[in-house]
Amino acid sequence: MEEKEFPIYLVRQTISSYIREGKTISSPHSPKEFQRKSGVFVSLHKKGRLRGCIGTFLPTQKSIAEEIIKNAISAATQDPRFPPVEEKELADLEVSVDILNTPEPVKSKEDLDPRKYGVIVRRGWQRGLLLPGLEGVDTTHQQLEIAKQKAGLSGVPDKELEIHRFTVTRYKETA
Repeated sequence: MEEKEFPIYLVRQTISSYIREGKTISSPHSPKEFQRKSGVFVSLHKKGRLRGCIGTFLPTQKSIAEEIIKNAISAATQDPRFPPVEEKELADLEVSVDILNTPEPVKSKEDLDPRKYGVIVRRGWQRGLLLPGLEGVDTTHQQLEIAKQKAGLSGVPDKELEIHRFTVTRYKETA
């Protein structure tokens, strides 16, 4: 298996085992790239519509492979916006995995580009994150407003927020 196929394969194996048998798979031997630590987002779509998305912007597991396993189960069963994925849906799911690179502070909104960078907004304990390259998010203003809404910070002026940007390595199924 090619390295670029590994994250998608791992998500599919993970959610299939968990949904069908209630079992969490062991982390398989993985390519070197997936043995390091990083934040990971797992997104599930069904017929082009979001079906689940859960992630971590900083690592919580010993490796990217383990982060993928944990977040795949959460995306399939614990996204509060959706009911848990059912076995009959497995064949219809489209999977993507975003591995986050280290976030960096932003000095100015001119340093943002919603096609290239994801964004994290923060004030105190409140934090919102939006991945880059999302359909329908075309401007920095839209990106910041959605991230602020996720953080419960709608209406808070940007100058009162900590803003970080990050890039991702995206793995997506090809039809």
